[in-house]
Amino acid sequence: MPASSAIPNRQLTLNLFIYPGGHHEAGWRYPGSDPQRLNDAAYYQELAQKAEAAKFDAVFFADGPALPDNIRYASRFRYEPLTLLTAIAAVTTRIGLIGTASTTYYEPYNLARLYASLDHISGGRAGWNIVTTSASNAGANFGLPENPSHADRYARASEFVDVVTKLWDSWEDDALVADPVSGVLADDAKIHAIEHIGRHFRVKGALNAPRTPQGRPVYVQAGSSDDGRSFAARYAEAIFTAHQTLASAQSFYADIKKQTAALGRNPDHVRILPGISPYIGSTEAEAKALFEEFNALIQPAFSLAQLKQMIGLDLTDHDLDGPFPRHLIDTSGPLGVASRFRLVLDIVDREKPTIRQLIERLAGARGHYVVVGTPEKIADEIQTWFETGAADGFNVMPPWLHGGFEVFAAEVVPILRKRGLFREEYSGTTLRDHYGLPRPDSQFATAERATA
Repeated sequence: MPASSAIPNRQLTLNLFIYPGGHHEAGWRYPGSDPQRLNDAAYYQELAQKAEAAKFDAVFFADGPALPDNIRYASRFRYEPLTLLTAIAAVTTRIGLIGTASTTYYEPYNLARLYASLDHISGGRAGWNIVTTSASNAGANFGLPENPSHADRYARASEFVDVVTKLWDSWEDDALVADPVSGVLADDAKIHAIEHIGRHFRVKGALNAPRTPQGRPVYVQAGSSDDGRSFAARYAEAIFTAHQTLASAQSFYADIKKQTAALGRNPDHVRILPGISPYIGSTEAEAKALFEEFNALIQPAFSLAQLKQMIGLDLTDHDLDGPFPRHLIDTSGPLGVASRFRLVLDIVDREKPTIRQLIERLAGARGHYVVVGTPEKIADEIQTWFETGAADGFNVMPPWLHGGFEVFAAEVVPILRKRGLFREEYSGTTLRDHYGLPRPDSQFATAERATA
C-alpha cells in the first residue's frame, strides 16, 4: 500500500544512528574523523546537539554485552547507552534518546527503573531498542556456557516486555499527589503490585518510581527474522530495519503493517525506519570518489571476519578478486533464515560480485542501504522510499563523524524541508510527540474504569 495514503501531510522521521567513528568500518581512519575522542562523552553530546539543531526526532545507540572479536581494526567499543543518554539529556531539550538493552541479559525490574529514570530526567524523550542479543560470545560474560537459542531468546523477550510494561503502568498517572496541606504524598490505592508469575520471571512490583512523562518509553525493535517480525508487530512502535532495494523494503513494510493490523493495533502507530548511509558529493563523480576513498582504507581481515559473522563462511584463503563462491553457502541451517544472511545472499545473487566487491559493498554500513550521490539524489531516494510504501523515515548512518552528519544536515535536510517532507521546528516535547504516537493509559487504571 502507498504509505502516503494513510496519513495526510505525513512527515519523515529521521534519527541519527551514532556509531563510534562512523558507520563505514574504516570511518575512524578517514581524515577529519577524531578517533582520539571516541571515549569522550562530550563528543557524543555535541553530535546530539547538532542533531537537535537539525530537528531530528532522535539519536540512537546500538549496544551489545560483549567485546567483538574484531576489535583490532574497528571502533567497536562503546559506552553503556543509558548512562550516555542521560549525559546527553543534560545538554539537550527536545531530541529523543533511544538506547539498546537486551532482554536476554537484563532483568525486567532493573531495566524498568533505568528507562523510567531516563524518561523522567529527559522530560519524556526515552526510547528502548529491544534486542535479544545474538552474539555468540555474550553468554560467557553472564555465567552461561553459550548464548540461548533464537527461539528461547524470543520467548523470554515476550514475557520480559509484558513484565516491564506492567511495571511502567503500575503507578497510575495521578498516583503522585504531593499535597503538603493534607500531608499525602502518594495515593497508594493507585499504585499496583503486578504479581507476575511466568515461565521466565516472578516479579511482585510495583515499580519504585512514579509513571513517566510518556506513560512508558517508546518501544523500538530491530529484528527482521520471522520471529522478529512477529515480535515487532505485537510490541514495536518503531522498527529499525536493513534493506538493499526498494522492493525488499516495500515487502517488509507491507508485511509489518498487515501483521500489526491483524493484532488490532493501528498500523500508523508503528514507524518503519530503514537505515541509510549517504556518501555525499557536489557531483556524482565527487561522491563516487569519496566512497572509493573510504573503501581504500578497508582492512580485508576485518571485512572477511564481518562477512563470516553474517553468512558463516570463512573466505580468508580465497582470492579477493575472484568470483564469490556461491556454491559454498549452506542455506539449510539456522543461518538460512536469518535476516542479515538473506540480505547478503540477495546481493550475491543479484549482483554476482567478486569477494572484494562484496566486502566493499558491506563495509559502508554492514548491509544497510548505501547511497552515493549529490544531495538532490539522496533526497530523491529518501522521498521515493517514503512515498511508495517502503519507509516512514530513516535511521541516518553517516560514514564518518562528525563530518558525515554535518554534510547531511547542511545539504540534504534543507531539500527535504523545501519539499514539505520534514519539520522546520519541533511541535512537541516528547519522543512520542515527534513520532506521532499516543500516550498509553495505564492498564491498571483502564481495568478499574472498566469495572467501575
